[in-house]
Order: sequence, then C-alpha cells, then structure tokens
Amino acid sequence: MGADRGNSAATRGLYTPEERIRRDGTIWTTVQGVLAPLQFLVFAVSLALVIRFVVTGEGYLAATVSIVLKTLILYTIMVTGAIWEKVVFGKYLFAPAFFWEDVFSMAVIALHTLYLWALFAGWPADTQMWIALAAYGAYVINAVQFVWKLRMARLQEARMRAAADAAAGDAAAGREVAA
Repeated sequence: MGADRGNSAATRGLYTPEERIRRDGTIWTTVQGVLAPLQFLVFAVSLALVIRFVVTGEGYLAATVSIVLKTLILYTIMVTGAIWEKVVFGKYLFAPAFFWEDVFSMAVIALHTLYLWALFAGWPADTQMWIALAAYGAYVINAVQFVWKLRMARLQEARMRAAADAAAGDAAAGREVAA
C-alpha cells in the first residue's frame, strides 16, 4: 500500500492538469519559491557557524541564533507548504505526489524541534550542535528529495508540451496533405 503512494505520481505525472492550474494560480507557490532559497541561505550560513563552533569552540551564540532562525523558517515553510498542498492537492500533508517528501519532512522537523528542546533544557552546547548537524543532514536529504521531484515534474511538463506540439504539427501536416 505505501509503495503505491510514491508511484501514483510517477505513473500519472506529478500534477494533473487541474492541479497544475491550481499550483500556478495560488500565491502559496510564490511563497514556497521565496522561502525555499531563503531557508537554504540561512542553512548555509548556519552550517558554517555550527561547524566553526564544533571545530574551535567559539561562536556559540552566533551558531545558536542561526539555528533558531533556520528552525523558525523551517516551521514557516512547513505551515505554508501544508497550505499549498491543501490548495493544490486537497490535503494538508501526505498528498500522493509528495508523500515520501512529507514523511521525511516530519523527521527534519522532529530533529529541529529536538534541538530547540535541548537548547531550552540547557543540554551541553556540543550536544546541541551535534543535534543541529543531524537536523541539517536530514534537511539536505529532504531538500534533494524536493528538488529531484520538481525537476522530474519540469521534465514531464516539457515532454507533454513536446508531444502536444508534435501532435499539432502532425495535424497541420495532415490538413496540408488533404488540401
């Protein structure tokens, strides 16, 4: 049963024509398009700060602030992404087209939330940073999932346009032969 969820989008394409219209017509697509690169930028800076702390023991405050900011952006992108998914697919999460990405997103959120718990509970700084690095590793895997899925959708749409153009060209050629 679970395997069907991941394969349904592959067999029918990522978006139906109706879903594509809803995707292209909602502001939430733009919101996701802005938040995703912003989150990646904050992640890249934060990763450098966390690695600096792990290697040198310096810059705990800067690393901590950056991780908290990254986590807040993650929560924001998850909430707005759930709204986007509801608008496009009719479900807040786990729509078949993004089922496995959403499943892994839950692990990413859990690790980021564990980091916040460790921070506010006063766990040792090195433990906090290792949790953050685990969260960041999971985030990278999840980001690759989404980028791959969206790349496949673009390729599918290009193939569909090419097929439609070819069909239109064949129909035009048929009209010319008949004339």
